[in-house]
Amino acid sequence: MQLADFPRHPLLFGPSPIHRLPRLSEALGGEVDIWAKREDCNSGIAFGGNKVRKLEYLVADALAQGCDTLVSIGGIQSNHTRQVTGVARHLGLGCVTVQEGWVDWPDMNYDKVGNIQLTRIMGGDIRIDPAGFDIGIRDSWKDALASVEAAGGKPYPIPAGASDHPLGGLGFANWAVELATQECEIDMFFDHVVVCTVTGSSHAGMIAGFALEDRDDRRIIGIDASATLDKTVDQVTRIATNTADKIDLGRDLRNDEIHIVSGYEGPAYGVPDQQTIDAIHLAARTEGMLTDPVYEGKSMAGMIGMIRTGEIPAGSTVIYCHLGGQPCLPAYAGAPGLG
Repeated sequence: MQLADFPRHPLLFGPSPIHRLPRLSEALGGEVDIWAKREDCNSGIAFGGNKVRKLEYLVADALAQGCDTLVSIGGIQSNHTRQVTGVARHLGLGCVTVQEGWVDWPDMNYDKVGNIQLTRIMGGDIRIDPAGFDIGIRDSWKDALASVEAAGGKPYPIPAGASDHPLGGLGFANWAVELATQECEIDMFFDHVVVCTVTGSSHAGMIAGFALEDRDDRRIIGIDASATLDKTVDQVTRIATNTADKIDLGRDLRNDEIHIVSGYEGPAYGVPDQQTIDAIHLAARTEGMLTDPVYEGKSMAGMIGMIRTGEIPAGSTVIYCHLGGQPCLPAYAGAPGLG
């Protein structure tokens, strides 16, 4: 099948906006032209975000199967489970989310504010579990699926980040096609694409989608925020390969098309370090653009670091993919510089 042939249920306003970040560019020396594509502004559902884009394909499948309940998993401050719950409410479906203890964060309000607060406001059926971080398939999620079946429902399983799913890469494969159209409209070409990578399907989908262009002058850079680099590389590679096959790329992905950068993940998933906080400050104080300490603060730190070291060279035109995540900021008010 071609990408355009896959059923998609519209959940977005339309193409997510792109815009130049001139003051951030100037703060980093003025020799790299930085733009952003704003998945944090992509939908009116529960503040939007990158998972809503992925869910366009997954919920089309869920509705076609006659499922009545979306069942997913994430951490206590999961952007993903917020978006799954919002989409379920928008469609009149039930929703169960397992919220695990993926981050050891000491703030007394960590489990009360931010994403989990929004999920509760939307009436989500939240199952708290103390298990730690892992991007793999969890028994707690399987148990939640079984509980819906036992109650007579028909669950639709959505893994963490909507990633390790047969359709998980399609949303950002389409993002790549969407960006190429926007480039034509403004007569621009972005030779570097920067995106945060954890469960992997945003980055992996881009890899497959851009591979349809069959050109070698665009570099897609995933900034690891998982602190489990080997697992993330394996998962991105697998999802990108499967997505490329699904959309009939017609060739194998090259090794140089899968590029993941470490060194900006901080001490652990969900825990910011000083370079994360500095990056959040720089984006906010030059552009009024808010990023979070779990994902976008780390990918912003990666982009800043790569520009400063010349890994992204002078003369480049960069598109920074802002995946969303700002709703978690209140849960990190106790971090120096974020309260």
